[in-house]
Amino acid sequence: MSRVTGVLLALLLAGCGSVPPGPPVELDVPPGSSLGSIADSLHDRGVIAGTRWFRLVARIRGVDRKLRPGRYRFEPGMSHDAILDRLARGDALTTSVTLPEGATLWDFVRAVERRLGIPADSTWAAVRDPALRQQLQVPGATVEGWLLPETFAFGRYATARDVVRRFVVARREDWPADWEARAARQDLDQVEILALASIVEAEAQLPEELPRIAAVYRNRLRLGMPLQADPTIQYAYLVDRGERKSRLFNRDYAYESPYNTYLHPGLPPTPIGNPSHAAIEAVLSPADVADLYFVARGDGGHLFARSYAEHLRNIRMIRR
Repeated sequence: MSRVTGVLLALLLAGCGSVPPGPPVELDVPPGSSLGSIADSLHDRGVIAGTRWFRLVARIRGVDRKLRPGRYRFEPGMSHDAILDRLARGDALTTSVTLPEGATLWDFVRAVERRLGIPADSTWAAVRDPALRQQLQVPGATVEGWLLPETFAFGRYATARDVVRRFVVARREDWPADWEARAARQDLDQVEILALASIVEAEAQLPEELPRIAAVYRNRLRLGMPLQADPTIQYAYLVDRGERKSRLFNRDYAYESPYNTYLHPGLPPTPIGNPSHAAIEAVLSPADVADLYFVARGDGGHLFARSYAEHLRNIRMIRR
């Protein structure tokens, strides 16, 4: 037996002792962790019997500098190859973050903090970061409207910027090519589509009403009428005070804000939420109706009207 072979065999015998079975172990591998610190943690937690052979295998395979950070789950007694494969692939535990359709940045920040433990201040800084918005080609002061309502999984060490980037890139990738052509034919740009779709989303409770509510607002814009959308006032309070009002009173319709579409004509400065695919589709293909008004029936649906007189009759009918 050569001296080199003897050394390798000694290392093998020293590092491959048996590990008693046990429940799975979760282990954090912070960014910048060395191979030695990872091996020590695996040994201390009872996943491997020794560290020398584990480190040698990692170097022989050339993965000693390719192990990725994250929170991992290992079973005691796993082979060194299986452990190294998992670490090199970054096959770590993940936590999902869901952004519901129509949700706002405030909902997003709370979800990121609750699910990933990222402080709210960090996420607010990311959604407002001019450099990040420039990289992602997002106009405006924040990424409101540009987050795709979806569920994505993130690792233990994801940053606020990572999370924001994932949701915005997904919105870009989810934008069908035909939307661009259809929007151009209607003289609409992406910002206008997202802003209008966010209002439509906030008003509609029944999916089948999305195209008709979109038609009301498209008709109003075409005629130069104010949108007079209640959700824009609620969003104004959210921007200024960090919370919605549980109910709007007459005085609230005079609340001074660029988002108040009762006071200011046209669309609000930014979207007021992150609209769904269906809401955007409704804006691009509104119902073929001449409606200019609608009022909630109280059961999730609305009564629509072409004239103000008809609108007043609908209101009286509902009150009765």
